[in-house]
Amino acid sequence: MSSPPPPPCSAGKGEVPTPAVGAILTAPLRPAVRDLLSADDFTIVTATLARQHPELGWVAAEQRLVEALKFIATIARSTADGLVPSGPVDAAWHALISNTAIYAELCARLGTFVHHYPSVTGTERPAPGWRDRTLAAIEAAGFEPAQELWT
Repeated sequence: MSSPPPPPCSAGKGEVPTPAVGAILTAPLRPAVRDLLSADDFTIVTATLARQHPELGWVAAEQRLVEALKFIATIARSTADGLVPSGPVDAAWHALISNTAIYAELCARLGTFVHHYPSVTGTERPAPGWRDRTLAAIEAAGFEPAQELWT
C-alpha cells in the first residue's frame, strides 16, 4: 500500500535540511517524528485510524498519528508525571497499539515500553493542569505540539 502524495508546495514531511558549511542555524532542528515509523508502518497505522474513525479524512488521521508519536516519544524520554493524551491523540494511540508488532518495534526504538492506562469508567477527569504539563513536556522533548489537537 503506498502513501497518498504530499500536498502541493510540500517540503516533504520528516525531512530536515542539511545546513550549508558555515551556515548559521537560527533555530534548533526538531526531531523528525515521522521517522519513528517506517513509511509503510505509518501508512498502516494511519489506515487503521481512518478505518476506526471514518469521520476523519486521511490528512486528519495522519496529523493525529504524528501527535500521538510525539506524545509517546515524550513519555519515553520524560520523567514528568501526570502526562495525559487529548482525545484525538488517544484515538491515534489506540490505532497504533492495535498494530501490536509496529507498536512493539516503536517502543524498542524508544528504549522503553510505553504503557497505556485506559480510563476505567470513561468518566474520570485528568488532574488539573494536565494539558499544560503535557504540552510543556512535549516541547521539552524537542517537539512542537499541534495546539488544535490538545483541547
